[in-house]
Amino acid sequence: MTASITTVNPATGEPLETYPTMSDSKIDEVLDTAAAAQEKWAQLDFAARGQILRSAAAELRNRQDSLALLVTREMGKPLVESRAEVEKCAVGLEYYADNAAAFLADETYATSADDSWVSYEPVGIVLAIMPWNFPLWQVFRFAAPALMAGNAALLKHSPNTTGSAIESEKILLAAGLPEGLFTALLVAEPDVPATTERLIADPRIGAVTITGSERAGSAVGSIAGREIKKSVLELGGSDPFVVLADADLPKVAALAARGRFLNNGQSCISPKRFIVDASVAEEFTRLLLENVGRLQVGDPEADGTDVGPMARKDLMDGIDRQVQAAVQQGATLLHGGHPLDDTAGFFYAPTVLADVHKGMSVYEEETFGPVATVITVDGPDEAVAVANDTRFGLGASVWGTDLDAAVAVGKRIESGACFINSVVASDARMPFGGSKRSGYGRELASAGIREFVNVRTWWAMKEPGSQAPVSE
Repeated sequence: MTASITTVNPATGEPLETYPTMSDSKIDEVLDTAAAAQEKWAQLDFAARGQILRSAAAELRNRQDSLALLVTREMGKPLVESRAEVEKCAVGLEYYADNAAAFLADETYATSADDSWVSYEPVGIVLAIMPWNFPLWQVFRFAAPALMAGNAALLKHSPNTTGSAIESEKILLAAGLPEGLFTALLVAEPDVPATTERLIADPRIGAVTITGSERAGSAVGSIAGREIKKSVLELGGSDPFVVLADADLPKVAALAARGRFLNNGQSCISPKRFIVDASVAEEFTRLLLENVGRLQVGDPEADGTDVGPMARKDLMDGIDRQVQAAVQQGATLLHGGHPLDDTAGFFYAPTVLADVHKGMSVYEEETFGPVATVITVDGPDEAVAVANDTRFGLGASVWGTDLDAAVAVGKRIESGACFINSVVASDARMPFGGSKRSGYGRELASAGIREFVNVRTWWAMKEPGSQAPVSE
């Protein structure tokens, strides 16, 4: 029997579509086709590549309604957020179409050679292993720079967003991308580890990028290291949201609720630990609860819904285990803390926990769902200590009316990004990535496209001479 992948609507628990998976021989054919297509693609100039990416942006906008509905039905985010994700993908494609030539232009260097420069050249095929929480943005934010750099791209998406993976491929093909240059690989779940290892080991794969869990990132990074391949890891996060004593509490609490429960709480960079100065903790918590209490939980396809279901039942069960463990360990449950049993889907009540401290599950682990934790601290020094008391280092935000003081606190926090008086977000114009166990390498901006190239040094002499550099 041919293996298959079946997607499920998390709002109803009902199956959506079933897709046949690829055999090893089919994946080998995909590799052959991608390698041949990449050789030709690399010969095109940036203008030609950019024209196709701009066409893909137009395709995204033309299909925005149907794509947004697919995203919502596959992973559960409110429809308004899915529409925004489609537009963000279009903007990202246009950004790289506009800027790749400048990012990868040859750079001259002053040396003793007659001419010396650095060129940025494609690595071949980029393998991407992407998660379900932003099923289009995760795809296009790697594909845009990888393709503009002259590479081919293979996508191994999360099984529950298989439809989004296939539609991503269709959009690029409709925009004029050569056949085989971007392919969504449909791999049966039991075969993923072996297939991933085989792909990374293939000499035609020049780099691998993954967004996912620590466990998956560690496995992929280990294989890439063994095979001496470039890799980018964007992994988990337990982002601190530091509220200083002079913060504008009504505004900050509203943004805290929005940031935490966006995407149904399922974002690596959403604020997860609200680290609040003791002098304002009671008022901040009161305002946070007011805002959380106003959130509308329900059908993600309905107007006015703020929070939809979690993407899968096992994820809902996992977040509930974390919450119940924290309560047993002494945390105070202020709001929510349970699945919504009156629904057929995987809905979990927006949850707020206070009196959270070291040793609790929600303090030590990433909470990837609609759960906010409030940690009270005595001043900026303790806030920094708590913010850094995690194995993660993806994003951080600091909130206070004294901008210089807030920046000074932020500089002491270990993270890949620090936002002052703003919720952490990814933006194509800025590098994105983490530190510590949140991964390495960068996506987006000029740093992101340079992850997928060979930085090649050139030293040119008009005549054989003695000006050659000193050897190692």
